[in-house]
Amino acid sequence: MRRLWPNPVDGMTVEQAVDHDRRSHGPGRPWLMVCMVASLDGSTVVDGRSGALSHPVDAAHMGALRARADVVLVGAGTVRAERYGPPRRSGQRIVVVSRRGDVDLTTPLFASGAGVLALPHDAPPVPVASIRAGHGHVDLAGVLAQLDADVVQAEGGPSLNAALAQADLIDELNITVAPWMAGGDGPRLVDGAPPLGHRLRLSQVAEHEDFVFMRWLRKRAPEPTAT
Repeated sequence: MRRLWPNPVDGMTVEQAVDHDRRSHGPGRPWLMVCMVASLDGSTVVDGRSGALSHPVDAAHMGALRARADVVLVGAGTVRAERYGPPRRSGQRIVVVSRRGDVDLTTPLFASGAGVLALPHDAPPVPVASIRAGHGHVDLAGVLAQLDADVVQAEGGPSLNAALAQADLIDELNITVAPWMAGGDGPRLVDGAPPLGHRLRLSQVAEHEDFVFMRWLRKRAPEPTAT
């Protein structure tokens, strides 16, 4: 892996590529980073899964980022499609966002005790640990406010990304651009969000075997100073 910008470096390790300070966004919620892979034409899946776009170094990159998170936040559809299991890091939790709670709770993820459901208050009762916020939909800001975490990594899918972006909760975007033209009608990085106009700033660009790894940070207006 080599860093292209800033300060070009050849032979950079994945650990070096993800070694950045991440602090709490501020009172009330943790720092939230989104990690995704997409094709050159923007698709996040091939045949319904992101794995076909990935690469061993991309998988290691995602794993290194995940290891820095206290909580992984992911949509129920992605958990099903990607067959999520228990996290490797002891004590880490995987919070699965579901509007109705129709998730297979017999999988190793939930059997391990590391799986937590994020549900609206009006969803049916569930026999596993859960966080409830919102009515008719999951209030993601309310979910984040209840997490005992400094850093959360969101891993999609695109509908969850859209909801996070609409609520302006994304602080960091780590996107791997795969060297493929996927075609088809696969969802893009953010699927279903209204017009946003959010500005991000580029923090780092790295490359390995034509896969490009970019880190973007949400560019927010400075806080007004007290007078």
